Amino acid sequence: MDGAASTPEPGPDTVPDGTPALDGLMRIAMGFMASKVLLVAARLDLFTVLSQGPLDADALGARTGVHPRAARDFFDALVALGALDRSAGRYANTPAAERHLVRGRPACVGGFLEMTDTAVYGLWGRLEAALRTGAPQNGITDGEDGIYAALYQDPARLALFQQAMTGLSTGSAHALAEAVDWSRHRTVADIGCAEGAVLTHLLRRHPHLRGTGFDLPAVGAGFRRRADESGLADRLSFTPGDFFADPLPRADVLVLGHILSGFTPSRAGALLRKAHAALPEGGLLVVYEMLLDDDRRENAQGLLMSLTMLLETPGGGVFTGAECRRWLTEAGFRDVRVRHLAGPESMVAGVK
Repeated sequence: MDGAASTPEPGPDTVPDGTPALDGLMRIAMGFMASKVLLVAARLDLFTVLSQGPLDADALGARTGVHPRAARDFFDALVALGALDRSAGRYANTPAAERHLVRGRPACVGGFLEMTDTAVYGLWGRLEAALRTGAPQNGITDGEDGIYAALYQDPARLALFQQAMTGLSTGSAHALAEAVDWSRHRTVADIGCAEGAVLTHLLRRHPHLRGTGFDLPAVGAGFRRRADESGLADRLSFTPGDFFADPLPRADVLVLGHILSGFTPSRAGALLRKAHAALPEGGLLVVYEMLLDDDRRENAQGLLMSLTMLLETPGGGVFTGAECRRWLTEAGFRDVRVRHLAGPESMVAGVK
């Protein structure tokens, strides 16, 4: 009819709603290419270089060691992916890259990208073996207790892991500062604290709080260095220990961030019961993770992270909010609730 837009018949490359099915599948199939471009750009410190001002392709290539033959395609790929802007032939960071990819910035996730590039990227090449065997592919042979043994004995790997955990927790740390009524509490302990990024943000945002980091002894030096740099050393302390073997620190609030997903549900349940025993009446437990939606259909990033746990741990995996609520309830917590924090991450909180 005149004036009416016609709806095209679905073709071989579309599904009934008109979505290009093949195009979507091809983007998934080639997704590793986009990942590698971003990871290598971060490794070359490209975003840190551009934080000093826009550069043309020749100058940016010279500063980052990118060959002239590769420079234009590499930099323009970053433009197309949304990590760089280009104007009048000069490249600049996007606001997101300027905030999160410049080395030394508080919200930088460079450590997480570096660990992804140097460790996780290659590990995913052995996904089929993990799917067929159910076993980790990183050489762990001594069960759950061996997950961190080699890592914590190597200072360089430990430093990278701590930086990666800082990057992974940045968004949740900011959201967590607003998601809990901290005025009701005076002390908080982060169990598995790494560099202490979550605690430093909470204490900056809420000056009445005092914080304790709890982690294996090797973590202490990095934690104390960050505490000194933050200017919060008078309100921050570090307690060395193994959260399965040693008593947990006493505090009004205990935080478990990205901890439970590294272990089997039974081991996670044991840690939750231990946290319940350590808290005072009315104390609060906060668990934050890359929680799956209860129907396990929407949080693709969380499901991919769960497969990473398959590759890296003997029994870990990402779980749903409903599963975590049940675990906290079984451990004795009441008023258990789930709340979204940032990106794919959410928290589960319960009161003793």
